[in-house]
Amino acid sequence: MLTFINWISVWAIPVIIAFVPLYAFTKKVPVYESFVDGAKDGFSTAISIIPHLVGMMVAISVFRASGALDFVIQFFTPLVSWMGVPGEVLPLGILRPLTGTGSLAFTTDLIKTYGPDSMIGRMASTIQGSTDTTLYVLTVYFGAVGIRNGRYALKVGLFSDVVGFIAALAICLIVFG
Repeated sequence: MLTFINWISVWAIPVIIAFVPLYAFTKKVPVYESFVDGAKDGFSTAISIIPHLVGMMVAISVFRASGALDFVIQFFTPLVSWMGVPGEVLPLGILRPLTGTGSLAFTTDLIKTYGPDSMIGRMASTIQGSTDTTLYVLTVYFGAVGIRNGRYALKVGLFSDVVGFIAALAICLIVFG
C-alpha cells in the first residue's frame, strides 16, 4: 500500500500538468492565449490587493510590538499547562489566524529548538495544518473582490480556527501522549 501511495505522489502532479493542456487542446481551447489572459488578470489582482496586504502587515506588527501577544500568551499559559499542553505552542493558536508566514516561522523555530519528533514539534506541525490564516484571507481576498461585510465569515473562520487548534492539541495528546 505504501508503495502505491508513493507512486501516486510521484506521478500525480506531472500527470495533471500534462492532462490539463491536452484536454484543453482537444476541446479547441486556445491554451497559450488563455494562459496569457490569466496572467494579465493575475497582475491586476496582485496590484489591487497590495493596500490590503500592507494594512494587515502593519496591524500584525503593531499587535506583536505592543506586547499584546505576550500578554495573551501569559494569560492562557497556566490554563493550557494544566491540561497537559506545552505553553510553547500557544502562540500558534494566536498567530495562525493572523499570518501564515509568521506562524510558519514560529513553527520552524519550535521544530529547530525541540525537534520534529517531540510533542511540541508534533503539536506545532498539527496546528499549522489544522488552522487557517482567517484574518489574512478576509483582509486580502475579500478586499480584492470588494466584499465589505465579512462579519459572519469572520465569526465562522475564527470559530473554525479555535476548533482546529483544540482538535490538533487533543489528537496529539491522544495519539502521541
